Amino acid sequence: MIVSILTYKLPKRWTLEEATAAFKSTAPMYLRKPGLVRKHYYVTEAGDCVGGIYFWKSKAHAEACYTAEWKAMVMAKYGTAPEILYAAVPITVDNLQEAIEVA
Repeated sequence: MIVSILTYKLPKRWTLEEATAAFKSTAPMYLRKPGLVRKHYYVTEAGDCVGGIYFWKSKAHAEACYTAEWKAMVMAKYGTAPEILYAAVPITVDNLQEAIEVA
């Protein structure tokens, strides 16, 4: 499994309510997305950055999501392109399942 962490430095600060409304508008497109295990949206306390934390089955799945059309959509929504960080996920602690998963 890999994680991709996307960060958008916003041109103007957003409130939690503004961020929630924007996230609700895009969340449905990630349901049943091939290779996507889970996605978390976030907004910083200062409201100057938003982003997503995606857990993917593989980097290829992540890269297949981040198409030119997707990049145009997020650019229009957030007013900026994201910084994308990829990282391996060798161990997961899941307190809901009370389990530790080793990749």
